[in-house]
Amino acid sequence: MTMPVATTVTRATDLLSLARAHAAAPDDWPFAPRYDPRRRWYGRLAIADDHEVWLLTWLPGQATDLHDHGGSAGAFTVVTGEVVEQTVRGGELTATAYAIGDGRRFGAHHVHRIVNNGTLPAVTVHAYGPALTAMTRYRLHDGRLSVESVTTAGADW
Repeated sequence: MTMPVATTVTRATDLLSLARAHAAAPDDWPFAPRYDPRRRWYGRLAIADDHEVWLLTWLPGQATDLHDHGGSAGAFTVVTGEVVEQTVRGGELTATAYAIGDGRRFGAHHVHRIVNNGTLPAVTVHAYGPALTAMTRYRLHDGRLSVESVTTAGADW
């Protein structure tokens, strides 16, 4: 019997390695990626005591708002296509492109926005530790971030 990836991970394993392990094993995903032209699609691949892993799809033009992960650290890797991560530096958005196999880890207070600026669909795998409990959405105005809303796991997604 094969042990699911998430149950073999310890707290010492970094989240980017976890995301990459799941990305490398699409035959083990409990569902296939889906695409929704009205909004980004996402589904949880795995959950454990200290982390969770999500699969997200991005049609061209789809994006998140500026957001954090409610105190959870995280990482993502690109399975197909490419995405751009926008972060706030010096009161402005700066962009970094990520293609197939690229990824990054981030801390518990990281604020970013992810967008598919390309012409092809993209698939990404995201890992969070601990599991998400809330997300704060922000607005950037005149070089300053302000809170737009806070959403709660189990109630809003």
